Amino acid sequence: MLNPRQILAIFFLLVLAHAAGAETLADSYTPKTPYYFDHFDPGQTPWKPGQYLNIEEVFKNYQYFEIVFDQDGKGITVNRFVRGNKEGTEQYLLLPDHSLQKTNPSSSFE
Repeated sequence: MLNPRQILAIFFLLVLAHAAGAETLADSYTPKTPYYFDHFDPGQTPWKPGQYLNIEEVFKNYQYFEIVFDQDGKGITVNRFVRGNKEGTEQYLLLPDHSLQKTNPSSSFE
């Protein structure tokens, strides 16, 4: 049987291991720099932007998304382009569970 100290030590080690592996968007992407993607799914949990493409690769698509990460890595601005023309902008916060929460609910890509 485990005593309370052992349980606490195991819990601490598990939390520490999880925190060490947690990477923020600010660690992976340069803030205020546009990144281009051929799709965007804000409902994905945990949200990951996927593999970004260069502008030449996405510009040939009918629709593509430009994502700009905030300075602190906790927010993103998503611009939707159709045939090279900007069609809409949405802003999201990255929540602790790595899901997205829309910060400007009145805007929509639809």
